[in-house]
Amino acid sequence: MFKPVATRAAQRFTSAPHVATLGRRYVHAPIAFDWKDPLGASNLYTEEELAIAETAESYCQERMLPRVLEAYRNENYDRKILEEMGELGLLGSTIEGYDCAGVSSVASGLITRAVERVDSGYRSGMSVQSALVMGGIDEFGTAEQKEKYLPGMAKGKILGCFGLTEPNHGSDPGSMESMAKPHPTKKGYYSLSGAKTWITNSPIADVLLIWAKLQETGKIRGFLIEREKCPPGTLDTPPLKNKNGLRASITGMVQMDEVPVPQENMFPDVEGLRGPFSCLNTARYGIAWGTIGALEDCIARAREYALGRTQFKNNPIAKYQLVQKKLSDATTDAAYGILAAYQVGRLKDEGKLAPEMISMVKRQNCDRALVNARKYV
Repeated sequence: MFKPVATRAAQRFTSAPHVATLGRRYVHAPIAFDWKDPLGASNLYTEEELAIAETAESYCQERMLPRVLEAYRNENYDRKILEEMGELGLLGSTIEGYDCAGVSSVASGLITRAVERVDSGYRSGMSVQSALVMGGIDEFGTAEQKEKYLPGMAKGKILGCFGLTEPNHGSDPGSMESMAKPHPTKKGYYSLSGAKTWITNSPIADVLLIWAKLQETGKIRGFLIEREKCPPGTLDTPPLKNKNGLRASITGMVQMDEVPVPQENMFPDVEGLRGPFSCLNTARYGIAWGTIGALEDCIARAREYALGRTQFKNNPIAKYQLVQKKLSDATTDAAYGILAAYQVGRLKDEGKLAPEMISMVKRQNCDRALVNARKYV
C-alpha cells in the first residue's frame, strides 16, 4: 500500500543477558543527542511504522507545504489533496480491507503528525474523511454500506463530512433538533430535516454522515445522505467564509428540508450518542499526535531563526540561555507528548483503552502545543 522508502531500523536488544553478566557494565559508543527525536521515540516504532512516517512526511513537505500559503490566504481547499493521500494509502489507514492499509493506531498517528506539521486545516480535512466518516461506516455500517462507500473514500474519490454540531446546540448534541421521520410518500424512506453547522468538508462532500433523532423513538441514529440523490431544494451546504483559523480547510453548514434517505442508508444498530462519540474519540486521538506535529514545526523554525540571527558582538541568539530555555521547554513538551500518544495508541490496538486516556493526552498535548507556540517559540 505504501511506496517503499528508506528506513532506519529501530535499535533493539535481541537477547537477554546471561545470568553471569547481569552485573556487568555495558560500554557503548557515545550517542549524539537528536533534537528532532529527543527521547528516541523512533526506536519504539516498527519498521512498517517508520516507513509510513517517512512516506507521509515526504508527501506533506514536498507536495502539501507549497500549497498552504495560498490555501490559507484565500480559504481555498484543493480536494485533489485527498485523492493524493488516497494514492499513498493515508486515508482510513487503520481500517482492514476495502482498499485500506490496515495499519496500527500509532502509524495513523504518525500520518496525522506529518500532516499537521504543515497545517491544521489540512489535518482537519483528512481527519473528517478518515476517522469520522470512514471510521463510522467501518464500525457501525452494514456490509453493503462498507462495500459501497469505503473503497472510493479510501482513494479520495468519494468525499465525506460528519454532521453532528447544530446552530443551537454546539456542545450539547443530545439536545439536537434534526429529525428523521417516515417519508410521507416514499415507502422504505426516511425524511430528514434540520441544520448542522461548522461542518468540515460539507460544501464539497459527496456523502454526508448525519446524526438525527428518529421521530418514532427519540433516539439518535446515523444516516448516510448521498448528495447526488437529493431532490433540488432539499439539501444545501453553504460554506462559512472569513474564518480566523483553519482557513486551509473548507467549512460549511448542512441545511436539510425533507431530504429523502433510504432505510438501508441508516446505521442498523447503534443508538444514542455512543455512535458519534466513538467516531470523535478516534479523531481526537489523531489530534493528540497532530498538535505535536504543529509544535515540532514551530521548534524547527524557531531554532533555525535563533541560529541565524546575530546580536551582541555578532553572536547567534541561540547562544543565550533565555532563548535556550524557551526551546528546551518546547522540545521537552513535544517529546513527552509523542511518548504519551504512542502509549495510548498501543493500548488502543490491544483493546486496553479507556476513552478518558484519549481525553487526557489530547488535552495535554493541545495545551502544551499552544502554550509553547504562543509564549516561547
